[in-house]
Amino acid sequence: MTPKNDKGTISLSLVEETLALARARGLDVKPLVEAAGIAPQMLAAPKSRVSSAQYGALWVAIANALDDEFFGQDPHPMRRGSFIAMTQAALTARTGGQALARALSFMRLVLDDLSAQLSTDPGRVRIAFNHRDGTPQPTMFAYATYFILVYGLVCWLVGRRIPLLAARFRCAEPPAAQEYRLMFCEDMQFGEDASYVDLAPAFLELPVVQTAQSLKPFLRDAPGNFVVKYRNPGSLAARVRKVLRALPAAGWPAADQMALRLHVAEATMRRHLKQEGYTYQSIKDDLRRDIAIAELQDTRRSIAQIATRVGFAEPSAFHRAFRKWTGMRPTDYRLERADLTHPAESD
Repeated sequence: MTPKNDKGTISLSLVEETLALARARGLDVKPLVEAAGIAPQMLAAPKSRVSSAQYGALWVAIANALDDEFFGQDPHPMRRGSFIAMTQAALTARTGGQALARALSFMRLVLDDLSAQLSTDPGRVRIAFNHRDGTPQPTMFAYATYFILVYGLVCWLVGRRIPLLAARFRCAEPPAAQEYRLMFCEDMQFGEDASYVDLAPAFLELPVVQTAQSLKPFLRDAPGNFVVKYRNPGSLAARVRKVLRALPAAGWPAADQMALRLHVAEATMRRHLKQEGYTYQSIKDDLRRDIAIAELQDTRRSIAQIATRVGFAEPSAFHRAFRKWTGMRPTDYRLERADLTHPAESD
């Protein structure tokens, strides 16, 4: 079976956006990168990926070093502890709609330039972003940081991912546009006249199911884990990945058999995947890559064992594929991870 620790990975482009904000504010990012368990050589490999745990650790480390959970993207810093305070304020809400309203009100109190307003109609709930006149246009990373803090919190409070219907942003399309579509939804456009995200309205009346007892484990990993935890599950590509995750990698079905499992014609499956920016083969490759990266965090398993777990009969074929996926050799990555995770063993 595929490993239980397959939680998805995050592109280096998002890591670099995060680090650029830290560097712009005078931080030495090298110790932060190392503390997050990210091999320095990964930063020189544009196609490399990091695990959700690594990115979450980096997120928290930078926020702590800056004493700003919004990474300096607003003139008023979001001081450490702000997210905890927002969570506590929203935790006593009765419904998802009330929790969202409280979270947005909290963010309005904390930030000066970027804010969001809530509006509803029978077909959608809209979070519309505004920035103060005369201030620079927010970047996609700023919008995403704001949104993931609020959205991830409300999803956790009601105990499910709230479907996103559409997302529009004033900013230009970023290099990591496909990564942002994984965070938000497929119907995502840039260079628009307004910035907003539309959510399916059913969550408004859902009860808040979390309690003070579930708060501590939630805060241990939040908000960095939101980037992966609440990714868009509604696309056909997500349905394909879900089927594949439930099967041993060596036994993943051919395209025609996958189409049968999804109850669609093979041509229809291929056409819809193409519209979402994927092929069936690219989804399998990406999932093998993500599983392999997660497995490389576990230094107890050999490269040969990992190769077998992700469906390669020969380790040499896995080496070639991994280098194609990430620009790095798995052996190099393993050595760096071992040095970072177990420094005493090198004595």
